[in-house]
This record gives sequence, structure tokens and C-alpha cells, in this order.
Amino acid sequence: MKLSLLPWALLLLVTAPDPGPWPAAGAQGSCSHRCGVQDGPCSCHPTCFGLASCCSDIRDFCLEILPYSGSIMGGKDFVIQHLNWSNPTDSVICSFKESIQTRGFVDSSGRVHCVSPLLYETGRIPFTLSMDNGRSFPRSGTWLAVHPSKVSESEKSQLVNETRWQYYGTASAQGNLTLTWNTLALPTNSITVELWGYEETGKPYSQEWTAAWSYLYSLATSITNSGSFTFTPKPAPQDYQRWKVGALRIVNSKHHAGEKDVHALWSNEHALAWHLGDDFRADPVSWARAQCLAWEELEDQLPNFLEEVPDCPCTLAQARADSGRFQADYGCDIEHGSVCTYHPGAVHCVRSVQASPLYGSGQQCCYTAAGTQLLTADSTSGSTPDRGHDWGAPPYRVPPRVPGLSHWIYDVISFYYCCLWAPECSHYMQRRPSSDCHSYQPPRLASAFGDPHFVTFDGTNFTFNGRGEYVLLEASGTDLRLQARAQTRMTPEGSQDRGTGLTAVAVQEGNSDVVEVRLRDGAGALQVLLNQEVLSFKEQSWMDLKGMFLSVAAGDRVSVMLSSGAGLEVSVQGPFLSVAVLLPDRFLTHTRGLLGTLNDNPSDDFTLRSGQVLPPSASSRELFQFGADWAVENASSLLTYDSKFLVENFLLRPKHDPNFLPLFPEETTSSPSQESEAAKLCGDNNFCNFDVAATGSLSVGNATLLVHRQHLLRAQSLQPVVSCGWLAPPSNGHKEGMRYLVGSTVHFHCDSGYSLAGAEASTCQTDGTWSQPTPTCQRGRSSAVLLGVIFGGLAVVALVALVYVLLRRNKSNTAVWGSQP
Repeated sequence: MKLSLLPWALLLLVTAPDPGPWPAAGAQGSCSHRCGVQDGPCSCHPTCFGLASCCSDIRDFCLEILPYSGSIMGGKDFVIQHLNWSNPTDSVICSFKESIQTRGFVDSSGRVHCVSPLLYETGRIPFTLSMDNGRSFPRSGTWLAVHPSKVSESEKSQLVNETRWQYYGTASAQGNLTLTWNTLALPTNSITVELWGYEETGKPYSQEWTAAWSYLYSLATSITNSGSFTFTPKPAPQDYQRWKVGALRIVNSKHHAGEKDVHALWSNEHALAWHLGDDFRADPVSWARAQCLAWEELEDQLPNFLEEVPDCPCTLAQARADSGRFQADYGCDIEHGSVCTYHPGAVHCVRSVQASPLYGSGQQCCYTAAGTQLLTADSTSGSTPDRGHDWGAPPYRVPPRVPGLSHWIYDVISFYYCCLWAPECSHYMQRRPSSDCHSYQPPRLASAFGDPHFVTFDGTNFTFNGRGEYVLLEASGTDLRLQARAQTRMTPEGSQDRGTGLTAVAVQEGNSDVVEVRLRDGAGALQVLLNQEVLSFKEQSWMDLKGMFLSVAAGDRVSVMLSSGAGLEVSVQGPFLSVAVLLPDRFLTHTRGLLGTLNDNPSDDFTLRSGQVLPPSASSRELFQFGADWAVENASSLLTYDSKFLVENFLLRPKHDPNFLPLFPEETTSSPSQESEAAKLCGDNNFCNFDVAATGSLSVGNATLLVHRQHLLRAQSLQPVVSCGWLAPPSNGHKEGMRYLVGSTVHFHCDSGYSLAGAEASTCQTDGTWSQPTPTCQRGRSSAVLLGVIFGGLAVVALVALVYVLLRRNKSNTAVWGSQP
């Protein structure tokens, strides 16, 4: 991303008044067709507000909207802020992505409205606005389209007892169904309830493969907008039965049936059991079995996507720590109560963040409370990979990359056929087998925190407290760049510390968006900027961006997940930022900067730009020069300069302040009382002790101590784990144990009427192999029965022998008596 701020910043310092929140009075020029442009007599770039350089009409042409987000299903009414129109008019047209147009309007208060369109993609969608019925579109803004499952429940219509809707027609679900909604979300007296169907047609993985929502029919027309609708489903006509997945839409009755891109409320997408025909209702199990077998036949004709989805982490701890590549599955999240409807026995599931490169597929990994991976080979509750990644993938509109809906078509509805509506789940599990972790490699972790202290990818610890802007990481191959700004802390007494801390971090990979996370002035809270524009997270905490996903948790932690699998987490710790970076193995030997050279060799972590390497024993003053060598250059800076302070102190001055003399670790001195308090708090943690001495603040030291402990705990969670892979049970038998990591033992047993031939148990060894192969169960009597037969036979033989002896003796006695006279 090339920046052209420097010449204009120099001009602004001479001409601009103090920064203010509004455009500078008297600014010449216009922002018509110029949003995002910096050069010219005035600026239309987001930074102009803080620099007081905006064109006077920026609010009229560079649009701010509320609400700013909604479902990809469309139908959301949003209002253009700061743009008032004197007379109501219907000549408003909103154009999304230069090709999709919706009709807007001006209300009686002069507010301009647009309606979001039905889309097949998530992310920030550019739009332009025409107030002259489409003759010109000089105004522009951005709409955030989100995954249907990430939309607030208040913005949807609700399927009362949704499970019953999706089982309707089976033996346990008959009678009426009810739909409810918030009438304030659709202000009209009369509404129509419509059914829409979703399908993906054409040859899979060809250019003809397309996705389409289609209006099917209306369930009710021109009924009172009461907030509730109850009906008895009727079997669908033959022409509509090919749609198996769909959603209900509620619209104002003034619109004609199926009219697109109008203000509407959608239900969740769901399996249309209630809509299916008489053949389903007559025999749901046989109907579902036939559908399951047909799906199975189709699957066998499609490419094997399993070969390119990533392996699952071995443990729950690894899965939660590897946040660059895996994120919590909203359907089974331990932080939200572990409601794992389709994975009973699991407490947490994660999904691969990025879809696989060729087929757009996704991985799912589920874990038990003991932290053990749950596999479909052992239980139908196991994790199942997805032909269509649930979150979708660019270019989105092309199946199976449509967010949420491709997943429904290729992975969810088939689960209904095989596992929920018919007892054929083995067919599904054979084609959606869990991935074990036999070849999983955890990412490498590096951190920066406190005053600031660094732990490199190879585990080297050092402190560099320069003031300026520095390169934390550069990585060839993906052109990953991570930069940070370090500033001094202002003490409560109003003086500045001799230490510094990170106050802003910016990241970009290749031609991705640029995301910057910084401390908001004096608030101790985070502020996130996208391409130098401040983002709001009031409506959405997750955003799909160009080349990355962005997530904000509780306002104090930001996660960036890049397309390469690299992850970045930034949080507030005390007065400064804490940064954690995760890199997969593909980055080995490709990194440089303050976070070191990732190559499992700590001795070369202090590598200068020239290639010269400082020894691990380098003094703190030598390391200070190492840090200074990695100062950012203006031409390649990713950081934002949107205030007079930032321009004067970081854009126009050297990136590393040569006049700032920090406190070096060997120079720290403390009073006896402070040393005692620090020792009690920090123990032998050098980072904590240094920060207490440098700042005189126990709270700063405590923040450093906590984040360093978090780093160590995460590093421990990411340690490689040896897995021996799944071990099959014997045929005509079973096994005890579903843990396949080093040291785990699996026990084998045979069914009644079979005997065990082989070892009774097998243990996972340190070399990744099992100590014994799976035994066999041979037809015949079990050993216990066999022993009983043997000992029983011996007893019979002994009894026969005893009887024989007694009879012989009796015969002898009879002969003697008979010879007497």
C-alpha cells in the first residue's frame, strides 16, 4: 500500500489549524467522486478529520450509515447519516458493487434510506448513491454483509421450536407451525409471508456451477402485521419439491410476490421438511434413505476434498491456542455454554479459519471435556469436515463457496437425510470422516509486551525500549509485514518514564487490507483502523476483510487471521499493548525483524538488516542498536498519522528517536522498600522486576507478569504432541479408549462367541507407533468357556474312573460270597 501522506503533512503543519472533529472551515474543493483521495486542495481521506484538512462537503459525499451491517440475505433498511434531503422522493437508487441496484427513498423527516440487496458473499461491500434516479452516483460508502448466523436474533423472524420445523412430517412432528417476529423491525400494517428456496445447479466445480435463491410461493398474503403467524403445512406441489433448503421472508404487502431487494425480515435457513411432498410424509425413513444413497453416489463422483483440508490439533488446548488457523465453531463453543447439538459429548469445536485453496472446503475439530479429540470413527458425535466451508471463501458467489448456504447443500442437508431422518449415518460418516492429528504441526509463537520485552519465535528473551516505529516482523514468500509504534508512558505525576511501550501495531500481508490496532488516547481501550479508517464494532465483532478475518473480543483483544495461516493477537495490558504472533511452519527461515529469525536456532535472532548477526551475549546497549536498526521507513510505513501529534512526532521525525535515552536493565535502581515489594510481586521474573524499577509502578509490573505468564502457558499449549493415529477396534469386538496420544493405552475385547487372538492392549509409543496391532476376534468359544469345558471334562473323566473302580471292587466281593456252601 503506497502512502502519499508526507508532502501533504508538511503542508498541513504550516497551514492547518488545531485538529478538530469536523472539516476545516473554508476548505476548497469537493468530495464528489473523490472519497478516499488525499491529494488536491482538500482531503477526502479518513485521516482528514484529525488533521483538519477535510473538504467541507465530505459528510455529504463520503457516507456514514446506520446500521452499517446486515445479513447477506438482504432486506435491511439503513439510513444515510448527515445527509438530509429537503423533499421526500422515490428517486433514490443505491448501487452495490457497481452492478446490484436497490430502490431507496427519503422519509418525511428528510432522511435518506437504502435497502441492502440479496448477496452471496460476506465482507465490506462498496456502494454508491444516486439522488437523481440513477443519472449520477457521486456519493459512496460501505455496507458490511455478514454470515446469516452472525446476525442478531432481533433482526430475524423466529421459527418457534425450530427443530419441529425441520422434522415436520416425521412420526414425531405434526400439527401447526408458528413464525414470530418483531413488528418494529418491519413497520407496516399488512405483510406477506413467502417461502424462498436455495439451490446450487450445474456441473460441480465447473463454470456453469451457480447458486440461486428463488421465490417459491406465499404462505399468506396481506395479513395483519401482528408479530405472529401460525399455519398447518401442506405438501408442496411437484414443481417445488426439488428445493430442500430454504428460508421464510416477511415483506410489506405492497410489494409484488417475490420482489427482490425490498425491506424484509428473513428466518434462519433450514431443512424444508415441512414443505416436502406426500411421498416424504407417507414414509419419511424410506424417502430419506433414498436421498442419502443418492447423495452418497454423487459424493463418490466428486473430487476428494479431504486431501487438502488441514489436520486437526491434537488437544483442546492446542485448538484454542492455534487461533491463527482455527476459531471456535459458534455451534459448539466452550465460552458460550458448549451447546453442541450435533456433537453430544463434545464441549468445544473449532473450524479452520481459511477454506482450502482448490475446493473451498473446511475442517472441523471437536473435543471432549478431557481435551481429547472426538472422532467419527469412534462416535457419530465426532467432528466432520465440510465440502463447503461454513464461512465461505472468496470469490464467494461460486459454489461451494457461498457462506453458510453451500455448507447446507453439501454437508448439512445430507446429515438430515442419513442421520436424522433415516438410520443410515454410517454412509455419512464414511464420507465425512474426522481428521486425526497424526501430522498436525502447531504454530510458532512470539510475543512483545511491557516496557517492551520480546520473546522471539526461537525463544530468545530481550528488552528493547526505544521510542519510535519499528519492524516487528517481515516475512518473504507471503510479504507479511508487522510494524509497531513505541511511546513513553506519562506517569500519574505528569512526567515521562525512561521506558517505552507499544501503543500501535499494524499488519498487512501481500495486497491485503491494512489493519492497525492502537491505544485510544487516554482511554486505555483499543481502537481498530482499517486502511487508516476507524472501525466500529457496535454491531459486529467479526469482519471478513480482504486477505484476512478480524475479530474483537470484549473490546480489549483483537485477533487478525491472515490467509497464510498466520495469526496476530493484540490486547491491552496495563498502559501498553501486548502482541502475540503465530506462524505456521511455512514461515520457517523466512522471517526477520525484532521477533527474530524463525529457524529453531536462537543464536541468530539478533540479525541486522545488513545480515550481520549480534551474538546472544550482546549487551543491552548493543541490543538497543539492534532495535534501532529495524526502524520503519516512511515509504513502507503501515501506521496511520491522523493527528498533528502523530505527524510531528513520528511522520516528520526520525523513525527511531536518537535523542531518547532509555533505562537499561543493568542501570535500574530501586529503593529498599520498592525492591521488597517487587520481589514479593515478581519473584524471579526479570521482565516484571525491570518494569517496576523503570516505572516505579507495581501495577505496570503486574501487567507484565501476567502477560508473560500467558505467553508461557500458550507456548506450553502449543508444544508438539506425539499421536499414533486412530486405532481400529477388532472385527466382532470393541475397544476401550478413544485417546491416541503418546502414553495412552487402548484395551480390546471380543463379542460373545468370539475369542481374542493377539494382545489385549496397545500403547501409543514415543515414536508415534502403537506397541501392538489390533488383534482379531476368532469365532469359537471364549477362553473362559474353553477352560470350563476342559475342567468340566476332566471332572467327568475323574467321576467315570471312580465309578469304574467302585464297580470293579463290588464285583470282586460278589464272587467271593457266591463260592460259599
